Amino acid sequence: MVYLTGVLMPQTINLASNRASLRERAVAKLTGGALTGQRAANMSEALAVLYKLASSPSTADDALALLHELQVLQVELDMQQEELHHSRSELEAELIRKTDVIDQAPAGLMTIDANTVLREINPAGARLLGASPEELLGCPLAGLMSASSADALQSMLARARDGQVPETRELLLPPLAGESRAVHATAAKDTIHDCFRLILMAAA
Repeated sequence: MVYLTGVLMPQTINLASNRASLRERAVAKLTGGALTGQRAANMSEALAVLYKLASSPSTADDALALLHELQVLQVELDMQQEELHHSRSELEAELIRKTDVIDQAPAGLMTIDANTVLREINPAGARLLGASPEELLGCPLAGLMSASSADALQSMLARARDGQVPETRELLLPPLAGESRAVHATAAKDTIHDCFRLILMAAA
């Protein structure tokens, strides 16, 4: 740079302005209001601009330094994308595994809301209630029980809502094939707001 009594010469001012503009343009291409889906195209554009500026003696040093930074950033982004893809694959595999465990569980597992409406139910739970999952979803579980058992269910949900230790209660279900049925039930608060997880097992 050429200085004169502490003031930059006009051509130096232009060069500094160009360098600032270069960084602003490159950063804008990478992180400025660009959409995620356009990130690869923006990176390509930024690199093309830098390669061009690197061929000019007046901007070569700074352009090459910034080019190196961007290349490192590109490698980091590629590595992050690969890690995210790997993590997503692991999560999907874990979800499938847990879904299989729930579907094959011998106990009835279900999620109900504060009004006892069934939100989720596994095959074993549907068999205990004597209907298909499709028929049961959206129905209030309390409506499938005797009045005393419906009250007991609400008491269990109140304990779960208050964070008390879960207790196992015996609930009576409507007769099936002329036979009365009883289940042992346990309730716990679900991670979904105002919902609860129930475990039902046929009473001996």
